Amino acid sequence: MADPRSVEVLKTALQRLPGVGPKSAQRMAFHLLERDREGGRQIGEAIRLALSKVNHCGRCNNFSESPLCPICSSTKRDADRLCVIETPADLEAIEQAGVYQGMYFVLMGHLSPLDDIGPEQLGIDQLVELLGKEEISEIILATNLTVEGQATADFLLDLLEPKSVNITRLARGLPMGGELEYMDPGTLNQAFSGRRSLS
Repeated sequence: MADPRSVEVLKTALQRLPGVGPKSAQRMAFHLLERDREGGRQIGEAIRLALSKVNHCGRCNNFSESPLCPICSSTKRDADRLCVIETPADLEAIEQAGVYQGMYFVLMGHLSPLDDIGPEQLGIDQLVELLGKEEISEIILATNLTVEGQATADFLLDLLEPKSVNITRLARGLPMGGELEYMDPGTLNQAFSGRRSLS
């Protein structure tokens, strides 16, 4: 006998999460309905609250509940250095490692023509506008060392090179194909201290 329609809707909704296939979604749905209905309510309320309150920082494009995120509104950050990263998870990894005290710009992804993700979807216009308004002495390209991350860094290098600013790329310690959010603090520290100039 097929599951009730509302259970099917729940399973389909859970499959929208990254890495969750039909079997995992079924396991999650059945667990919430059989054993943890209160947990299900809490998850639903947390999602509703986040979707209603969280937007993007007007400067760095990271998630924020206010017009400027805490990093962009801080007077203690090194405002003339800008680290360009792919995701909020990358920002969290760098912040937790404590290896960098400058500002960020979060692309919210990487170039991926197969997925129809081009410069317009990454807020690159917003990045260029930011560079026109602020005095930046160094741009650190900290996209992941994946094929897509490298293509994104190459695109940004071509775009930003005429701006007469020192452009560096994270170096030593990051393995090819590695993603920043999974790096340990020591590896990130080595990558930041060993970054190399691209311009």
